[in-house]
Amino acid sequence: MVAIRFETERYTLEPEQSVLDCLLQHGAPIPFSCRNGVCQTCMMKALDGQPPEAAQQGLKDTLRMQQYFLACICRPEEELCVALPSQQESAIPATVESLHPLTKDILLVALRPHEPLDYRPGQFIHLLRDEHLARSYSLASVPAADDHLHLHVRHLPGGHVSGWVHEHLRVGHTVDIRGPAGECFYVPGQPEQPILLIGTGSGLAPLYGILRDALEQGHTGPIRLFHGSRDPDGLYLADPLRKLTREYTNFDYVPCLSGAVVPPHHAAGRVHEVALREVPELKNWRVYLCGHPAMVQQAQMQAFLAGAAIQDIYADAFTVNVTTSL
Repeated sequence: MVAIRFETERYTLEPEQSVLDCLLQHGAPIPFSCRNGVCQTCMMKALDGQPPEAAQQGLKDTLRMQQYFLACICRPEEELCVALPSQQESAIPATVESLHPLTKDILLVALRPHEPLDYRPGQFIHLLRDEHLARSYSLASVPAADDHLHLHVRHLPGGHVSGWVHEHLRVGHTVDIRGPAGECFYVPGQPEQPILLIGTGSGLAPLYGILRDALEQGHTGPIRLFHGSRDPDGLYLADPLRKLTREYTNFDYVPCLSGAVVPPHHAAGRVHEVALREVPELKNWRVYLCGHPAMVQQAQMQAFLAGAAIQDIYADAFTVNVTTSL
């Protein structure tokens, strides 16, 4: 008979019993609602073992790749070690290898974790100031191309973590991180699928990672990146991005400015409005939206109305909370 391991316990499933029913039978506090694979309230992650494909129905490709499944419809064929998505991983120490300003308020922080970190470009990690203060930062680095983890940390007014990073963090310091997490990353398997990347401010970080990961993996379909800011000082990595447009004929980069001053070779207007004017038909496109929450929310709806499937829209809104309690 098949068994599952949850926290410190090991349970044997009865014939045709679901993972959810087994855990509830033994008093495990697993959230659930519909019990038929629709609401996704009971989503769990397999830390060891392969969940059956049927238990991943309706989940995005990025969640399936990370071994997430729906406990209410999961009848495993092999032993699984499972966990709730909310269960925190242990902190990993990392050394600050370099600090490089990208704009007047965005700092590139390169970290070397003290143990291997299996991540996908575009996911995020939690950077801990102490055991009670943390902030989530997206990964702009690509394992195949970069030696360290790259974070783009924007200095928020009154930000207890971002202020600490900008004002007190130094090369050689050791910090703690948790993760990775998140489903905003490139999924191989459809190399010809068009990709639209839209971001504001430091929302470029995950998009830069996703873009380079797609190109590294031989993506052949068109990739269009629109990066927006109010003024020219808010745009960064323009030279490396333009270099990529010369190296890859399927990649196009459009810097967008919503303020009064718009230099040559820049698009005028809000970034998502510019992008959706230039790409008005999004059927069969994969769309990534990162940055200001209002932009992400508006662009999600407009991308859907333009034909993008819900399953193909990946959103990462950057909130401005100055503290996160762990």
